[in-house]
Amino acid sequence: MELNNFKTYFLEKCELSRDEIAQIDHLIISKTVEKGEFLLKEGEICNHSFFVEKGLLRFYALNEEGKENILQFATENWIVSDRGSAYFQQPSTYYIDAIEPTTVVMINQDFINKVTEINPNFRVHNERLLQNHIRSLYKRVSLLLGASAKTRYLDFIKTYPDVTLRVPQWMIASYLGVTPESLSRVRKALAKENFKPY
Repeated sequence: MELNNFKTYFLEKCELSRDEIAQIDHLIISKTVEKGEFLLKEGEICNHSFFVEKGLLRFYALNEEGKENILQFATENWIVSDRGSAYFQQPSTYYIDAIEPTTVVMINQDFINKVTEINPNFRVHNERLLQNHIRSLYKRVSLLLGASAKTRYLDFIKTYPDVTLRVPQWMIASYLGVTPESLSRVRKALAKENFKPY
């Protein structure tokens, strides 16, 4: 596979040159997983971040009753990882699995170190990526604690405009922290307002 999304991401977002990408080409490891296959399970140490070249992943935990609480979806050009497990080398309490057949690029610390060695400016991009992730988490917590189901759903559509038609409603409800019935009521109310989510 050409991994066009991944290389374009590094060309455009990370401002690497084609020559610099050629120098790290041998370090780029891709993997294709089938629907339902895991990239990370609870108890494992997460040694990679996963860049989605094609497909769709979900990042979730199980509560005490065994119910899934979805924290993040990752579609094309998104990166997902358990950063806490990776940084502290501690067993993860999360799962990452494929909702669709998915091809990912597996990014480890050796890869990050090599890119930074080739282009020191990459460190700035990586820091910005981390800070943006933290900012997004703060926003998500605030929405879960204080926003209405309607506001949370509208934010979901804005964050994941191409995911609504790719996942079952119960997964969206899990991400929003509401029941599927509550989500259905929100969607019906929005439909009456002639709101078109996609």
